[in-house]
Amino acid sequence: VQLQASGGGLVQAGGSLRLSCAASGRAFSSYAMAWIRQSPGKEREFVAAISRSGGSTYYADSVKGRFTISRDNAKNTVYLQMNSLKPEDTAVYYCAADKILTTVTAYDYWGQGTQVTVSS
Repeated sequence: VQLQASGGGLVQAGGSLRLSCAASGRAFSSYAMAWIRQSPGKEREFVAAISRSGGSTYYADSVKGRFTISRDNAKNTVYLQMNSLKPEDTAVYYCAADKILTTVTAYDYWGQGTQVTVSS
């Protein structure tokens, strides 16, 4: 499966952004999907994951209550709605796919990443 993330940008603290990840290739609905981020000088960090059907979602404690992951299997797309953004949310955000849902960063397929910058 090939993944293409978009929607990043520059936003002020307290603002919102919506990331999208379009998938092509093998059956999108057979993959659990996740968003993972990486800030300069830091390791990759799990942000959110969603099951194949969309019925189950998981979040890192740092984003719980502010971010929402969702998917539209008819459009082969996964989303990350980010509200109440903080400067510490600044990172490159990657979408990732795997047959098995996990809350760590060990996913098989990765998109190219989209930059999110939150100014204070």
